[in-house]
Amino acid sequence: MARAQIEIDLSAIAANVRKVINETKVDVCAVVKADAYGHGLVSIAQVATDAGAKWLGVALLEEAITLRTHGLSIPIIAWLTPLTEDFDSALRHDIDLGVSSIALLEKVMAAGERTGITPRIHVEVDTGMTRGGVLNEWPVFLKKVSAATLSEKVELVGFFSHFARADEPQELANEMQLKKFTNLLSELKATGVTPKYLHLANSAAALSNPNATFDFVRLGIAMYGLSPDVKTMGSSKELGLIPAMTLRAKLHLVKQVPAGAAVGYGGSAITTVETKVGVVAMGYADGIPRNADNSTGVFFNGDRAAILGRVSMDQFVVDLGLNSKAITGDEVIVFGAGNVGEYTVDDWASASATINYEIVTRIASRVPRIYNR
Repeated sequence: MARAQIEIDLSAIAANVRKVINETKVDVCAVVKADAYGHGLVSIAQVATDAGAKWLGVALLEEAITLRTHGLSIPIIAWLTPLTEDFDSALRHDIDLGVSSIALLEKVMAAGERTGITPRIHVEVDTGMTRGGVLNEWPVFLKKVSAATLSEKVELVGFFSHFARADEPQELANEMQLKKFTNLLSELKATGVTPKYLHLANSAAALSNPNATFDFVRLGIAMYGLSPDVKTMGSSKELGLIPAMTLRAKLHLVKQVPAGAAVGYGGSAITTVETKVGVVAMGYADGIPRNADNSTGVFFNGDRAAILGRVSMDQFVVDLGLNSKAITGDEVIVFGAGNVGEYTVDDWASASATINYEIVTRIASRVPRIYNR
């Protein structure tokens, strides 16, 4: 290892996929958007497929095309496609498209006419998140999409929405969204159109709301072994999930410093006693949160070493303790599964006032990914 690397446990990914398939008794759509949440798009898609996932889900069209060009042949849905996308290429690559507006429906239909390929679409409806999905356009959209389906200008493969608070299982908002989803579905069916697949549940709903699983669940954060929300749903371990990502780094420098030493930009931390500090060869350019506080740090030789001062662009400092045996060049664990006492992704998220999703997805591409098969 040069200065830092991510290790991905592919057996953990596979185990998490199989767990959800076994518990929900429905198909899984493995969500591999954002470079598979920082874990590696193609590698994770292949492992998830081998583990039993029947669909792949991405946000961007280019992600879907990359999967196709690497030989992934199972159904792929891309649900964040602006009007300027190359829908001709999408159809030629047999990619399902999320459709959430009249304008987008018309663009996709036009691509179908140009290519002679019937578009496979999934209608997204807004049931309460007020983000993606058809809302005020619904009455007119309903007429257009049903007419297009009945005239075989599109194939209406799926009907879907997204929970806003599924990671808070007791929230009434979840029931309200589910009810609106089924009501809108009834309106669609009344036009003579019945989608082949219904999908509403994300990881949180898949793990906590059997009424929302329908035909397949979109498995995102849980596939990577992380809890949708530690406070409301419990830790990875409590949910029976196996974290797949471990981040390791080198100590670029270890040195002894006196009490009263100001550390880092702005001197925001001052040593209270004589100690040894380690300079870790990673920083916010690598995805280490600049605002991470000293409730997190690194793990070395059985001990945790907390952050001292502000994270810099390419490095941060930790307090190793005066009696530490660490030397320049030693390897530390920045985060891992927590099985031997190391900090976890959730620890880093808490220390940075964010969520575990952000911690793993922000690790930069300049940090190599190593796959443990």
